[in-house]
Amino acid sequence: MSDMFNDAKSAWENTILAKVLGRFPERRQEFLTGSDNPVDRIYFPSEPDEKYLDDSGFPGEFPYTRGVQPTMYRGRLWTMRQYAGFGSAIESNKRYRYLLDAGQTGLSVAFDLPTQIGYDSDHPLCAGEVGKVGVAIDSLSDMELLFKDIPLGKVSTSMTINAPAAALLAMYIVVAEKQGVASENLRGTIQNDILKEYMARGTYIFPPSHSMRLITDIFAFCKESIPMWNTISISGYHIREAGSTAAQEVGFTIADGIAYVEAAVEAGLGVDDFAPRLSFFFNAHNDLLEEVAKYRAARRLWSRIMRDRFGAKNPKSLMLRFHTQTGGSTLTAQQPDNNIVRVAVQTLAAVMGGTQSLHTNSRDEALALPTQQAVTIALRTQQIVAHESGVTNTIDPLAGSYFVENLTDRIEEDALNYIANIDNIGGMVKAVEEGYPQRQIQDSAYDYQRSIESGDRIVVGVNKFQQEEPPPTGLLRVDPAVETAQRNKLMTDKAARDNDRVKTTLATLRNVSRSNENLMPAIIDCVRCYGTLGEICGVLREEFGEYQPKTVV
Repeated sequence: MSDMFNDAKSAWENTILAKVLGRFPERRQEFLTGSDNPVDRIYFPSEPDEKYLDDSGFPGEFPYTRGVQPTMYRGRLWTMRQYAGFGSAIESNKRYRYLLDAGQTGLSVAFDLPTQIGYDSDHPLCAGEVGKVGVAIDSLSDMELLFKDIPLGKVSTSMTINAPAAALLAMYIVVAEKQGVASENLRGTIQNDILKEYMARGTYIFPPSHSMRLITDIFAFCKESIPMWNTISISGYHIREAGSTAAQEVGFTIADGIAYVEAAVEAGLGVDDFAPRLSFFFNAHNDLLEEVAKYRAARRLWSRIMRDRFGAKNPKSLMLRFHTQTGGSTLTAQQPDNNIVRVAVQTLAAVMGGTQSLHTNSRDEALALPTQQAVTIALRTQQIVAHESGVTNTIDPLAGSYFVENLTDRIEEDALNYIANIDNIGGMVKAVEEGYPQRQIQDSAYDYQRSIESGDRIVVGVNKFQQEEPPPTGLLRVDPAVETAQRNKLMTDKAARDNDRVKTTLATLRNVSRSNENLMPAIIDCVRCYGTLGEICGVLREEFGEYQPKTVV
């Protein structure tokens, strides 16, 4: 090995690695294969050169290609965070406590569509949707029930919420207060990524400029009040679900990240004041090796952008930390047991790619919300990969594969080209308004579907290896009575609260929305007196307006 490499390796071992091992010893003193052969912490090329140091380096060190922590899963396994939520807050609370008892190590909240678009359950547009694809949350009262008997100071919680993220975060903060948990001890993530909603998912409310203000207000508020909270999960997952390629997922997601950093800096925040709490959310598809390369490329690309484009100095500002969910769009209604195998492959991709947390989809999710049995199998898939597969014993196990390294370089290069195109348009907000990423995703989705229909791409059980099947049974159905009960509860909650105080806090929120003040304190005041999500978002709708998308052709 070259002297340059040996010097760099010694510096890494004596500083970054030694510091972490001093605080957090590895899970075992010795890691072994199934045949009792010893496994080193990390493996290197036989003749590492300067290119290796520039492009790969060491885990926990720039450019983070090989992972954001110097010991990765030898030190601590990823957070097993199963996404769940349906019906009422009481029903979802039961599912959360079951998952925690089954070995899940973090919560991930799915909200119903009315909540995601900032409407209360009694709004006319919400008929038939209350509690269907997630839990219905109208006010602090529901959030209190959702986390009843769950100590918020001891678990981390991810909330998949975007346009109304500020209000849901406010509710979480107040529930923690009522539990006696100080906000500085809260750990978790709000998705809070509105740009991908405009291009891939559709649960937006406000125009882009006002949405960006809400996001940067959250950045500033959390820096002072909730320092361990991840203020945004910049999400490629939905971009991929909409039909993008792996390179588009990386390129558009990182371009979104660039837009958020630029907006925060323009709002007066120092990049190292908020960037350490940025996190990402990626998809895991079936092409195992391409997915591993995708995660490695994304880490390297983000670290270089943050250093070279934004001048970030804090190493944590350079780290791309990400949650992964296995690919919902890859699940099939035909032969649903095959989905267990697909999810296992995708789990391996996420783990060998170095994810920080993971949700594994359930076998029946192409048909309905998952049953408890299906959720358990999905969680056990993660646990088997963690404890039986051996892939967690060494860091970045596929590094050095000619194919994986080539794919990593290729995805990074392709993603950079997309980012350059977006820069030439004038940034991601302008690109979304002009429909550039939407068109690219639509074209890729069309090509993918055409390859399935032509038979060039095989989907087992769908266009090949089909079989006759009886209709599915035992699926989870949300009782329509949930909607009636939720509406009645909302009416009771409104009657029991101090409505004069609600009117006063909503008026204050309106005034703040017309100023340059941070919106979070006013939203928290509304939440404390049981102002509803629909009332809070209603004030902001009136002041900010609603986004009207252009037709993309």
